[in-house]
Amino acid sequence: MLTQTELKQNVANAAVEYVLPFLKSDIILGVGTGSTVDLFIDALAPYKDRFLGAVSSSERSSARMAALGIQVFDLNQVPAMPLYIDGADEIDQGLNMIKGGGGAQTREKIVASVADQFVCIVDESKLVERLGQFPLPVEVIPMAREAVARQLVALGGQPALREGFVTDNACQILDVSGLAIHEPAQLEATINNIPGVVCNGLFALAGADVVLVSGQGGVRRLDKVAS
Repeated sequence: MLTQTELKQNVANAAVEYVLPFLKSDIILGVGTGSTVDLFIDALAPYKDRFLGAVSSSERSSARMAALGIQVFDLNQVPAMPLYIDGADEIDQGLNMIKGGGGAQTREKIVASVADQFVCIVDESKLVERLGQFPLPVEVIPMAREAVARQLVALGGQPALREGFVTDNACQILDVSGLAIHEPAQLEATINNIPGVVCNGLFALAGADVVLVSGQGGVRRLDKVAS
């Protein structure tokens, strides 16, 4: 029986194999945040001379890549990128996701928006029938925290401040449990329209294009179904 760490390592390795055909001397990749992405960065590092560099969604990933000799670019320098590679806290069969367990969902969503393709890498424990067991992270401007929390309660949620945590954007996170997420894209838009919300962790308006899922039988690929 493979451990969760081994499953994550397998999907990280599979992600590098997926990325290799895209690598050229002028290519810049988008790279996300999290424990699985850490393993992906480590596995990608031996190929650092085959591409120009990467844009990162967090200070954590930027530091890891820089330490391994991968050049890190500011997104403002990058007009386009072929791939954005990141994990998820939950993902459903429609490739809608909840992200933000590490608090980086705003930058993740921004970087992903510039990429031609979002490649999500997960172990099979992250696949769910319906999103919502994992509390939904909502990044808020600090002065708006209680005002936003009241509106999240009105939507049926139970928001809790992520204590002792500040995002890379100098904001706070409300982790919202108890939400009935029947229409992920609609809920994503509704929450993002609350004054004081920077971004929430639903990735449904623009979900993953490809998912690599690591299980006991190997890594399988799921593709977004065209609507």
